[in-house]
Amino acid sequence: MDETAGGPALPRTWRPRAVRIVAYGLGLLVMATMVVLTVILPDDWRPQDRVLLVLLGAAIAAALHLLARPRLVAAEDNVTVVNGIRTHVLAWPEIVDIRMPVGEPWPSVDLSDGTTLAVMGIQSADGERARRDLEEFRAMLHERGEAREPGDS
Repeated sequence: MDETAGGPALPRTWRPRAVRIVAYGLGLLVMATMVVLTVILPDDWRPQDRVLLVLLGAAIAAALHLLARPRLVAAEDNVTVVNGIRTHVLAWPEIVDIRMPVGEPWPSVDLSDGTTLAVMGIQSADGERARRDLEEFRAMLHERGEAREPGDS
């Protein structure tokens, strides 16, 4: 815990739990299956066929990694949103609010330029944990995210 602010110490990272377990578990299962198949295939399969089978398993595992990759990282001066493929680094004042309506798979942040950005690092599949993570980030946002009014010191 951060003694001065009373909140969690920064940097703080949020990751979805259920999706990561499923994605990495399936990736491991696919790779193991491809390796076993490579070993037990009949002798008339050529070596390059066996290598391609393992490479197919690696490609599937890499695609599953993209599902497990999302995270939200709050640092002292910025927030990093890592989704499947893209990474966004935002200054705290750029984020106006974070919201996750009932039934949505993940929250989205409203940005100061009027756009929204999905935050796949917190996922509703995690249930109560997702709600706690959302509230924790929202508290940090209200503490750090609001820009000071001109003339205030």
